[in-house]
Amino acid sequence: MRAKRTPPDPERQAQILAELRRDTELRQKSYREQALRIFPHICARCGRELSGKRLRELTVHHKDHDHNNNPPDGSNWELLCLYCHDHEHEQFRMEGFAGGPEPVSEQKPSGIGNPFEHLDSLLKAKNQSTPNKPDKNDVK
Repeated sequence: MRAKRTPPDPERQAQILAELRRDTELRQKSYREQALRIFPHICARCGRELSGKRLRELTVHHKDHDHNNNPPDGSNWELLCLYCHDHEHEQFRMEGFAGGPEPVSEQKPSGIGNPFEHLDSLLKAKNQSTPNKPDKNDVK
């Protein structure tokens, strides 16, 4: 049998409603909610228009890549779909910013050895020590 639930007392209901209202206000003040109010629901890169359930695929991209820089006018934001947002951050990372690849001269050796590290010198040594065999097609 199911246990009957007793409704919360009026004080508890008022407290729950106050928390819900506060959470809603905080969410509306977040930069994502602000950006969704300011900008049209279109990806700034590919132009896809997102609405309804698909609106969650629209993300806020910080143009200067500083997530603490959230001006109320939205001048540091642009709305990007998930795919364009990932592409933008990958381009940024590859430019050498935010932990991108280091130049070859500054790369640190990895903990795992490269099995082909000295292969070229071994092959050169082997080729030099092996005398040239005459080819069958060579005519003397």
